[in-house]
Parts: sequence; C-alpha cells; structure tokens
Amino acid sequence: MLAAPEHERENATVLGYKSNGELGILRQGSSDLICLADDPAAKGFSVACYHESLEPFMARGRALKKEGKKRKEIFQIREDEVKAGKLEMPDRALLSVTTGQVNEATKDIENVFTRWVFYIPFATAETTGLPPAPAGPGAPWIMDAGTHRAHIMITPPKNK
Repeated sequence: MLAAPEHERENATVLGYKSNGELGILRQGSSDLICLADDPAAKGFSVACYHESLEPFMARGRALKKEGKKRKEIFQIREDEVKAGKLEMPDRALLSVTTGQVNEATKDIENVFTRWVFYIPFATAETTGLPPAPAGPGAPWIMDAGTHRAHIMITPPKNK
C-alpha cells in the first residue's frame, strides 16, 4: 500500500502473489484504485498503484511477460493492439511506483522512493508542451511520446 495515497489505501483492491507464485486478488476493494504488491521473486522492492482503467493494459503486459516476451516485444504488441482497438487504453490515468531495498536483518523497507507516471496515450512534446527529457531535477517530462505508452514522468530528486 506504500504507493497509494494514504486516504485511498483502505478501499483499494490489492493484487499480490500467492504461495504458488501466481498473481491474484488479495483484497477486493471498493474504490477505483488497484495496488500491486511486491513480487517476492524479483530483486529489490517495488509496489505500484494505478487507476482501474489501466488494468487491461497492465494485465496484458503481465500475460505477455508470462509468455516469455521481452520488454521491446511487449511494447510493440501492446502498441499494435491499442492501435487496432483490441486493447483498451484510458485517455489518461495515474500510476505511482514506490521502490526501496529490504533490510534483511530487520525486514524494513529502506530508501523508499516514489515516482508518478501519468499516462496520456499518443501525446507528444508538441501537444503537451512538455520536454522529451527532464529539464532539471524533479522536472516533469514526456516519455514514450507519440505511442500508446506516452506518459508524463514525475520523478522527485532522491535524498542523498
């Protein structure tokens, strides 16, 4: 729940990994927020929360990864499917991602860091006025401009 705004945590749906390694619903929520628990099989710590309108996009990515597809293949398959009307993508939706490291001795999550991704499919630097790279520490910018995965990146500077 670390990636969710505090006021939305209680009612969010939580997806997580069951003992067999399969992703499933750990808690059905009553709001439009879906939170994805950390994958215990992956290195480091990463959790995410996103608007439910992104679930078809997220679920398709997970399915393609499970099929053994690589990052570039997944990108292209989803790009083609969105353009063909086979994969639904919202006009806009927010994803937040919180990462960190697990202290093996205490099991605490340390160096917690959150960034935000605001999806605006097919937007460009020209249609948004955003630069194609950060103009400075913490400045928003557009990533994957012109594609189904176009999004505004908001990455605060990390504390040193």
